[in-house]
Amino acid sequence: MTQPASIKLHQHDALLIVDVQNDFLPGGSLAVAGAEAIISVLNRYIDFFTSLSLPVFASRDWHPLHHCSFFDRGGPWPVHCVAGTSGAEFSSLLKLPQQLFVISKATGENQDAYSAFEGTNLANLLRQHGVERLFVGGLATDYCVLHTVQDALKHGFAVILFVDAVAAVNVAAGDGDRAIDAMTSAGAVALHAGEVIP
Repeated sequence: MTQPASIKLHQHDALLIVDVQNDFLPGGSLAVAGAEAIISVLNRYIDFFTSLSLPVFASRDWHPLHHCSFFDRGGPWPVHCVAGTSGAEFSSLLKLPQQLFVISKATGENQDAYSAFEGTNLANLLRQHGVERLFVGGLATDYCVLHTVQDALKHGFAVILFVDAVAAVNVAAGDGDRAIDAMTSAGAVALHAGEVIP
């Protein structure tokens, strides 16, 4: 599939930043390799969207202390992003706008949610703001970004994936690349920095 050389932003666009939280960054309990490198790229995109008064959304894991995804409950992950802790905060290096829509997910002990749409009102919020096309970056490529993009497409939104603004866990080598292939195969368009025109 031939990708467009560039995409111009318009009034029905929104930016979604997925889970750029301290626990997924260097020093965090579930650090993603290379995660810090995407922040400057995301900040550039935030500037683009805010300069055009386009909405910016940010999802976050907001887990209770004994969440089902944690080792002590038989889950696959160490304790991370517990609601109200510093690990659950967005990175201080991320230049989030004052007008920000925060989406908290996986907030119950017994239900996990990789997708920012699962168990949240994100789809309704996007429609209320007239959003038709969603631009996505964040963490991690092979989990929360993957599931969020897949759900966005299922909800009928066009999706642009910022491939230079995601980083993968890669539990198995190549998971991140396979996730990008899965997203583009499902209909998302992959773009790099410099291919978006504000």
